[in-house]
Amino acid sequence: MKNVLKEVKYLLPATTIDMGGFPVKQALPTQKVQQWDPFLLLHHASVKYSKNKLAKHQGIGPHPHRGFSPVTFVVQGEVHHRDSWGNDQIAKQGEVQWMHAGAGIVHSERPSEALIEEQGQQEIVQLWINSPANKKMIPPTYSYVSGEEMTLFSSADQKINNKLIAGNYGALSGKVVPQSELMVIWGQGKKDGTQQLSIPKGFSSMLYLIKGEMTLKGYGFIEAENLAVFDHAGDSIDMTFKEEGQFILLCGKPIDEVVTQSGPYVMNTQTEILEAIRDYQMGKFGILIEDS
Repeated sequence: MKNVLKEVKYLLPATTIDMGGFPVKQALPTQKVQQWDPFLLLHHASVKYSKNKLAKHQGIGPHPHRGFSPVTFVVQGEVHHRDSWGNDQIAKQGEVQWMHAGAGIVHSERPSEALIEEQGQQEIVQLWINSPANKKMIPPTYSYVSGEEMTLFSSADQKINNKLIAGNYGALSGKVVPQSELMVIWGQGKKDGTQQLSIPKGFSSMLYLIKGEMTLKGYGFIEAENLAVFDHAGDSIDMTFKEEGQFILLCGKPIDEVVTQSGPYVMNTQTEILEAIRDYQMGKFGILIEDS
């Protein structure tokens, strides 16, 4: 059966916003597209930290989450994750930290001490993925995907290298077991590299171009820091890099449930949001003490 190319429904540029004094580029949500079920948020941040402060006093300090999965792709530098469930992990360039907040967790995202010492650059893409109602109140989980553990495959011309982070692609499986049906691919291509990727039928799909320039067959030219949101029809995308670059392809079966969000909580009703706020204030998410 012939593959049908997916059409780009929206092209959303990542625009700079202020996250409490921390500038980030936000491609989702926008006024035009609030979410692309099950994907809620996509942030892209690049920061150079000061050597004059300890690492544990820089970056993003302890904060709560409930009801969804925050995922961090480390494009450059290092990210030190700590949480109230005892996880303490440094992810390096090309690695992924995937946390399911579940019923509630407190975590922080700092630069590593090594990154501070070398006054290096930290660049990340963070994604928020909704969880279905029956998974929102399960215990939190944390997954770290190191460079050595990545599931890898290449384009036919060997000019694009892909990492399958979550879900299945053909006979391959990503290391992360998500809370709903997903397929997440992180790829890096050389100039003139081309490939066609199959998308599960009916999945919501988006492609964020982190670096470089590419063309999508049937649409045209896309620059870095733009999010291409695809129509639900079709089952494949065809890309060609115009220069060396990097992308994240996000595909997920729509959960199709009402979403109510307030800051770091993503639930189905306003009552559940109020319960999350109360539970956090009562210490039910645990306590994170950054003593190292």
